[in-house]
Amino acid sequence: MTASDHVTAPASPAPHGAAPQRPGALSHLRVLDLSRVLAGPWCTQNLADMGADVIKIEKPGEGDDTRHWGPPFFADAAGTPTDNACYFAACNRNKRSVTVDMATPEGQELIRELACQSDVLVENFKTGGLARYGLDYTSLSRLNPRLIYCSVTGFGQTGPYAPRAGYDLLVQAMSGLMSITGHADSEPGGGPLRVGVAVIDLFTGMYATSAILSAVEARHHTGRGQHIDMALLDVAMAILANQGAGYLNTGNVPQRQGNTHPSVVPYQDFPTADGNMLLAIGNDGQFARFCEAAGVDWAHDARFATNAGRVTHRTTLIPMMAALTRTRPMAEWVRLLEDKAVPCG
Repeated sequence: MTASDHVTAPASPAPHGAAPQRPGALSHLRVLDLSRVLAGPWCTQNLADMGADVIKIEKPGEGDDTRHWGPPFFADAAGTPTDNACYFAACNRNKRSVTVDMATPEGQELIRELACQSDVLVENFKTGGLARYGLDYTSLSRLNPRLIYCSVTGFGQTGPYAPRAGYDLLVQAMSGLMSITGHADSEPGGGPLRVGVAVIDLFTGMYATSAILSAVEARHHTGRGQHIDMALLDVAMAILANQGAGYLNTGNVPQRQGNTHPSVVPYQDFPTADGNMLLAIGNDGQFARFCEAAGVDWAHDARFATNAGRVTHRTTLIPMMAALTRTRPMAEWVRLLEDKAVPCG
């Protein structure tokens, strides 16, 4: 085991039970982090932020791929860019980092020793990739039955897609998330768009965190760890939320509609005399207060009095509202609406 060039704390791990003193709810846990890039590291960063002692294993001579994902790179004291990517720092804080060559018997034995001293292991190798090294859940759980082993993959441990590599952008497309993100094809700039950050990776990291904490709680009662199968595609389907539920119950395919909401009106940006304002009116009371502040009687119009009516008559109401909001500067609208507790910004 050799220390990485970018060690953020002493590289040699202390014996289990003698981890570096740190505050936090999870300070009693040690996490062995075999993951790289984003979904797995986001999970282990969450655990580290809550106090867990996270030991990150990286490839000798190269490290995690995201160490090189730049620019942007951090600058040194003289303002000169270094080779340390900001991306890596965004998902690896509060961890200790060492390099281990997993392809060698010596490296594999080191990982086994660390796994025996750990509560949690997180990895995002291809399905079955660690079995050839004897570092899969079945092998390590024999050595440490209390080990909670979380595998993060694109498509899960079983099924026809299991061998495939999974990436956030690919899964944003396959899940349909891109089909409901962006402007409609008929509008300028229309077409499917990815979300501006790797949201599937990030949500997968969050789901993995909660699954691990659930497994820790279960271990209090069973005395045993378990294998968590966390897949990007599963997470992507889950976070379609209301859009997915709407399709499953009506058969209507959700469409891209820019900044508007499929089920709530008005819930979008509007032009003002000097910029754009966001209105997030989520119920009939808020709409009535908007109308009162704006000096219009639309809340008494049967077409607009209820949210269902406003959704049905969206194409009539929204142009009327846009014409109205253009008559005042943004700051004036914000003062008027905040005074009436109407969500805006």
